[in-house]
Amino acid sequence: MKAAFIEQFGGPEVLKYGDLPDPAAAPGEVVVDVVAASVNGADWKVRAGQYSEAKFPLVLGRDFSGVVAAAGAGADDLKIGEAVFGVLEAGREGAYAEKIAIKAAIIAKKPDELSHAHAAALALTGLTAIAAVETTLKLQRGETILIQGGAGGVASFAIQLAKHIGARVITTTSAVNVSYVRGLGADEVIDYNAQDFTRAV
Repeated sequence: MKAAFIEQFGGPEVLKYGDLPDPAAAPGEVVVDVVAASVNGADWKVRAGQYSEAKFPLVLGRDFSGVVAAAGAGADDLKIGEAVFGVLEAGREGAYAEKIAIKAAIIAKKPDELSHAHAAALALTGLTAIAAVETTLKLQRGETILIQGGAGGVASFAIQLAKHIGARVITTTSAVNVSYVRGLGADEVIDYNAQDFTRAV
């Protein structure tokens, strides 16, 4: 398979593109033919060596969307040819490749109305927003939440999730993104270049 990988830590210049062995599906895993992968802040941090040690060559990337190509024993919920998306478990990379082996239990069927590119962009940022808003904060209907940097990846999902829950959403952003975050559902928008959010809130 073709892949984008590194054989040492460093800047963008250490990225290589070439052939690596195809993965095989272990019990409980599927092999996914990757159609799209997203780029996250974690990717450059891994490349730069800011996370734990790695075994080289290391294929970068955590979010992906694609089609199931093979299934290991016990991976019965997903069928070959089915469109799926997900994010690799914490501490594992590998989405910048034509194929990836992953536990079937941690990926999901891709909704038909969602493109592969949009599905790949959803997983890590979406899960981070869910963990922050629902798991950590336990946000409830009728509460008010301040979401910093509303036009960012995680924040834009958090705004929508908070509105879905029924909360009142205040967010900060620059003037150029005011209409964007309002379109996501923000009730009050603070231009952080013009106002001190601590006084405004």
